[in-house]
Amino acid sequence: MREMSVEIAVVGAGVIGLAIALRLAQEGREVALIDPNAPGSGASYGNAGTVADYAVLPVGTPDVLRNLPSLLFDRNSPLAIRHAALPTLAPWLLRFARQSLPKAARRNSLAIAGLLAGASDDWRALASEIGGADILRANGCLYLYDSPGAVAAGKADMARRRDFGIAVEMLDADALSALEPGLPAMAGAAFFPKALFMSDPGLMVDRLAQAARGAGAIHLPARVEAIARTARGVDLTGPQLHLRARQAVIAAGAHSRALARMAGDDVPLDTERGYHLEWDMESPRLSRPSSPTARGLYLCPMAGRLRVAGTVELGGLMAPPSPHRLARLEDGARSIFPDLGPPDRSWMGFRPSMPDSLPVIGPSRGGPEILHAYGHGHIGLTLAPLTARFVADLIAGRDPGPAMAPCLPARFGR
Repeated sequence: MREMSVEIAVVGAGVIGLAIALRLAQEGREVALIDPNAPGSGASYGNAGTVADYAVLPVGTPDVLRNLPSLLFDRNSPLAIRHAALPTLAPWLLRFARQSLPKAARRNSLAIAGLLAGASDDWRALASEIGGADILRANGCLYLYDSPGAVAAGKADMARRRDFGIAVEMLDADALSALEPGLPAMAGAAFFPKALFMSDPGLMVDRLAQAARGAGAIHLPARVEAIARTARGVDLTGPQLHLRARQAVIAAGAHSRALARMAGDDVPLDTERGYHLEWDMESPRLSRPSSPTARGLYLCPMAGRLRVAGTVELGGLMAPPSPHRLARLEDGARSIFPDLGPPDRSWMGFRPSMPDSLPVIGPSRGGPEILHAYGHGHIGLTLAPLTARFVADLIAGRDPGPAMAPCLPARFGR
């Protein structure tokens, strides 16, 4: 095993790690990306493709807290838990419950809104830079309501989002039908006209990886099993890996908690298991991502296929995919498009989930030679360009601005 040295090591080659590597390499840094898998092959590939600048509400809210027992233990709930994982998840769930109280939820919403404020502009700029502008769609996004009661609840939800500066329009059944004639009759919808969508997030991340390589970043296909501070920086070791770096960035998504602990930071990160199904078709029946809110999924018109993504399953990194969650996605898709045939493929990936729905970005409490950049939950794709800027600013000694302050690892205490 040959020892290597590099200025900055980025652990994790998902969309967050790739965006960081590109930004640092463009600023003249010597960067190595370390990931045993192909860049962008995990959740960065399998997501719903939305640049969700409207997603200002945390997962944990007072409404969710009131319904938490039924949500977690109903097999058909859009938020579910693998019962075998409950003992391990209990501390995380207690934190999540506290963060769902009114004052905490409001604070978290304000922080998320601050992060999301420029997300669409950030992605337009990055997509243009990496040759991915043709993948971005500016058709907006829909939340679909199947009953008058759901419409009323949706109006209250949208009023909260407008308080955070989100542009949203309520559509009645006729307006929705005119906008998306391929959908069945619905009671109404909320329309986010400024939302962006990627017709192929996997292709976008592939172009991001190409741009990072073109800027000089190298990819080491290895697994980091130990991180240790030294007098000269950081040593990262694992099978067939011995890398010495001046600084290291932990950007390994759902796999980051153990690495953070090695750096001296106890971060309450756990894992959401996300799923998708795909049906190949020349025309995917709708022109923008649409979420039947009662089902907790997204119908996504990807290039050459319809992707149905969603549901949240708390269950760790080791258990196999749940056939029941995939069946639930298929049932949800058929509730909208009953004539769908068998799906052409399925997928499961891991999403890093924090109790407060805020990412972990900033220096380790043990010293700035190790930086954190993970835990973005449902908005990792959305916040990749901003996270890259924050990390580049920290490494260069620039002030990243006040929006990053709620994301600091120090918020968890010792």
